[in-house]
Amino acid sequence: MSEWWKDLFTVLKEADVRQVGYVPDAGHSKLIKACIEENEIDATVLTTEEEGVALGAGAWLGGDRAALLMQSSGVGNCINMLSMNASCRMPLLMLVTMRGQWGEFNPWQVPMGQAIPEILRQAGVLVYEVDQADEVGPTAAQAARLTYNSQKPVAVLLSQRLVGSKSFGK
Repeated sequence: MSEWWKDLFTVLKEADVRQVGYVPDAGHSKLIKACIEENEIDATVLTTEEEGVALGAGAWLGGDRAALLMQSSGVGNCINMLSMNASCRMPLLMLVTMRGQWGEFNPWQVPMGQAIPEILRQAGVLVYEVDQADEVGPTAAQAARLTYNSQKPVAVLLSQRLVGSKSFGK
């Protein structure tokens, strides 16, 4: 399997991201570990994804850049909070591992996974979708550039085809 997560870590470092909020997620596990081990990044475990939106706003107001790592099922928790970013022009880079797509085993993940791109767009978030490992780094780099220069929230959706599908018992 590709090590696309290394491209994301490079983007976070090159974009001078100093704070990363995350809810534990198998798809992001290697990236999360790298962020925790990096002295120049404060990695904060969250109890729910919308805390990451607030973390990003606080970071921006305090002069730092932040990113939020989450799974697509957590996006629904953020919708009300994202209105703050769109209305107040606060950047937020969201790296979202998708569920409910390629080979999904859990039918409960499918509705939200299929709706995420449009839900985010309706909430004022700019959306990039990636399903090839060689597109991860360039797409995330441009998303970081866009969010911090435009002061708009941007989400990079990492497809289930890229991340890998799960199955019962794994």
